[in-house]
Amino acid sequence: MEPSVFRSEGPPVSSTPLTSDTAATSTLGAIQPVSMSRYDTDFQGLSDDLGNSFKRYGFAVIADHGLDEDVIQAAIADAKAFFALPEDVKRAYHMAGTGGARGLTPFGTEAAKDAKTVDLKEFWHTGRELPAGHAYGKYMRANLWPTEIEGFRDHLYGMFEALDALGRKLLKAIAHYLDLGDDFFEDKVQLGNSVLRMLHYPPVPLDAPGVRAGAHEDINVITLLLGAEEAGLQLKDAEGQWLAIAPPPGALVVNIGDMLQRLTNHVLPSTTHRVVNPAPERRGFARYSTPFFLHFNPDYVIETLPSTITPENPDRYAGKSIMAEDFLMERLKEIRLI
Repeated sequence: MEPSVFRSEGPPVSSTPLTSDTAATSTLGAIQPVSMSRYDTDFQGLSDDLGNSFKRYGFAVIADHGLDEDVIQAAIADAKAFFALPEDVKRAYHMAGTGGARGLTPFGTEAAKDAKTVDLKEFWHTGRELPAGHAYGKYMRANLWPTEIEGFRDHLYGMFEALDALGRKLLKAIAHYLDLGDDFFEDKVQLGNSVLRMLHYPPVPLDAPGVRAGAHEDINVITLLLGAEEAGLQLKDAEGQWLAIAPPPGALVVNIGDMLQRLTNHVLPSTTHRVVNPAPERRGFARYSTPFFLHFNPDYVIETLPSTITPENPDRYAGKSIMAEDFLMERLKEIRLI
């Protein structure tokens, strides 16, 4: 894998039919990963580098993230084992009408907003476990745990907790960059409606309609994405060019979601991204990835930060504050999960 974050996919990607847009190009060159090892030794520098990357591109690459590799590999192995189960066994863990909040969302269900075809993927959602009788129970469903995979609960929830903790550290750096006070986000995400998504993109037939994941922006606050074994992830830069992303081994990709874009009046932009179909010689290989969607507490009201409103950047959402749960429900309807 190249040390550059961005790499051109070359002829294989350009030979892959897409439903829209052109193949990826490489125009911005290398973007250096930001090391989380600086969190305790150079927090100001870490915050500046992260914030500048988010402000320019809507995403950053995190090295030395500190996540336990054994935890990561155990969760990924369990996800692969689950997706390999017979379809009728998997379907027992699908909760129709819940927006895919927990358990299985079957293949061909989700679609990018305004897309003509569904995404070529299936996924599993694990969410936060609340104390019994908690008020947020009306927003967050109980997790499902397949009995067919030993250790599934411990491994996936262990990964959920690790990514949740890392996400909160990243939000401290973002808050510092925005001069909000380092703990600004802490009481707004401590019981956020966050989800760990274990994604499975099956092999793609040559005549498959659509792409693995159509162009979209994430709904949430920030997304933490561990690298995938197969290529395909592309991000759209400010000039409208598609860039293939290949983080260095062991790195983490983090992007701004629409909730944080809205809160910051687009000072931190939400990045459009997609997963294109593989080159013909790789279509027989499945692709797995593990995004963690960090959310606000369900009842947090998203309202433009006054510090982000300037004469050059007037309030884009004046009089349009919205509760995080309501925003989520609106977006889930747009992508056909509700």
